[in-house]
Amino acid sequence: MIYFDNSATTRVLNQAADRASRTMTESYFNPAAAYGAAFSVEKEMNAARSFAASVLHVRPEEVYFTSGGTESNNIAVFGALRAARGKKRVVTTMVEHPSVYETVLAAAKQYDAEVVYAPLNPDGTVAVEKLSEVLTPDTVLVSIMHVNNELGSVNDLEQIGAKVRTYAPNALFHSDGVQAFLKYGFDRMPCDLYSVSAHKFHAPKGIGLLYVRSGVRIAGGQIGGGQERNFRSGTSNTPAILGMDTAMRLYQENRSVWHQNMSSVKIRLFEDLSSLPDVVLNGPSLEKGALHILNVSFLGVRGEVLLHALEQKQVYVSTGSACSAKKIGKNRILHAVGIDGARQESAIRFSFCPFNTVAEADLASEYIAEQVQLLRRYKRR
Repeated sequence: MIYFDNSATTRVLNQAADRASRTMTESYFNPAAAYGAAFSVEKEMNAARSFAASVLHVRPEEVYFTSGGTESNNIAVFGALRAARGKKRVVTTMVEHPSVYETVLAAAKQYDAEVVYAPLNPDGTVAVEKLSEVLTPDTVLVSIMHVNNELGSVNDLEQIGAKVRTYAPNALFHSDGVQAFLKYGFDRMPCDLYSVSAHKFHAPKGIGLLYVRSGVRIAGGQIGGGQERNFRSGTSNTPAILGMDTAMRLYQENRSVWHQNMSSVKIRLFEDLSSLPDVVLNGPSLEKGALHILNVSFLGVRGEVLLHALEQKQVYVSTGSACSAKKIGKNRILHAVGIDGARQESAIRFSFCPFNTVAEADLASEYIAEQVQLLRRYKRR
């Protein structure tokens, strides 16, 4: 099997799965309980919080555990608008993940806010030099993703944050960091709110983080027993939290080598595919794009057909976000950067993890070349 769909989800590391399993069967105590065994679990959980904070260059008390990226994004968007007063304006982009794009529309409708979309460059990044055109004093929230999940476009959050502070000083700046965390970072957190999802970096599903800068006025998530310092109630998912902690630590420990490996596989695959006629790179250049995401159009072949043909060879890829995989119609993200028609219909996203190999890239490219040539001949008939 060759798994090139790591932006959808990743295989859980054995060490992370083992720690989650031990927590479920041995250290299964509720960390909110009042006896010693529970205190030990709470101590481990807080150590995980502190480590995540160190990766983000923030304080532990600014990190909240959630069920994943979607909940983190929902809390950030709804929480910002629910807490805002007066006229409300939200600035976001047309290439956001559905958990931001759809949430912004829903929250704006509920709280009577205007939604404005930031200008984009052809590679899918925000046109920072034009951002001042959409930022106003009544903007209450700016939500712009760090790394695009389909194109691999990488936004410069430091530059965007500086623009927000200058032209929309009352706005909260949120970024969906789901595809960026542990792959791209910063020396100083440039956002007020930042979302993370664990299953994108070889940790269990159903767990994530939301960074909330101290002093930010935002309404929290679930109401109940007061967990997460009354910000997000619900019994702490300690098996997933501690599994995530193990995955984070291993990723940090091996970061430079793992980054280089993903980049090498990405470059090798595109070099192999470039030998085929009518192959077009979508999004940023190889050098500027995310080290783990490659989007390519094979003109003359429908992406969905090629996906299922490769599936028969146990090569797993995607035609876009897993959260939109079963929706029929135009790809909103590709359309937003001017990729339409045959080029959009033939787009395939490849996404890599540290454990993919150059040999897999070579073998996958052989299968792809075989299927593309076959499907193009079939279409001409």
